[in-house]
Amino acid sequence: MMIVSFVRNFYYITMLRDPVSRYLSEWKHVQRGATWKTSLHMCDGRSPTPDELPTCYEGDDWSGVSLEEFMDCSYNLANNRQVRMLADLSLVGCYNLTFMNESERNMILLQSAKNNLKNMAFFGLTEFQRKTQYLFERTFNLKFISPFTQFNVTRASNVDIGEDVRQRIEELNFLDMQLYEYAKDLFLQRFQYSKQEEHQMNRLKRREERRLLREQRAHQWPREEVAEVAVTEDYNSQVARW
Repeated sequence: MMIVSFVRNFYYITMLRDPVSRYLSEWKHVQRGATWKTSLHMCDGRSPTPDELPTCYEGDDWSGVSLEEFMDCSYNLANNRQVRMLADLSLVGCYNLTFMNESERNMILLQSAKNNLKNMAFFGLTEFQRKTQYLFERTFNLKFISPFTQFNVTRASNVDIGEDVRQRIEELNFLDMQLYEYAKDLFLQRFQYSKQEEHQMNRLKRREERRLLREQRAHQWPREEVAEVAVTEDYNSQVARW
């Protein structure tokens, strides 16, 4: 019996979104009855206790929740979700908020999220669909059948909020706001680098094509000269015979 072993490469990828739009989108999702009750929130081999992770509502779901109620729950996992999902929570004692002081915890979480994002083979931004597609195709040498579409009209964009509410959402998601600024800068750097690399490869390709064309012409010219001489000699011999 022969056992064939295949080596597979696994890549972590993710998509990030503008924190305010993402927060509003999650609120609308929860308002329609969505829950994460089946999520175990495993960290360091265990789930958080009810004291470590209290719920924001009683009953089966939080359907019909107003935006004000959604923002008022201090245990709401929608707050800074992108940082928490990207960071290594074991560095800060998982969901145990007494493990260290809040400022230190926030600093470690944000830095961990940035490091993990930077080390990913690919990440995209929903606000830059075409650039995201370009980077994905360049990174994994794949081509999508059709171009990505930028949908600027979403459930979140249809929510009319005042500047004071927007500011409060930004404050609730202050870690996500910092992460997103870092991600956007890194994303655009990667995009620019890939574009420059593509242009350089295209220039080298065109240069090589011109070189091969010159060589091809150089090999053709001697044969044409020999043929021309033969025709002239044949004509001269005929003239002499006449």
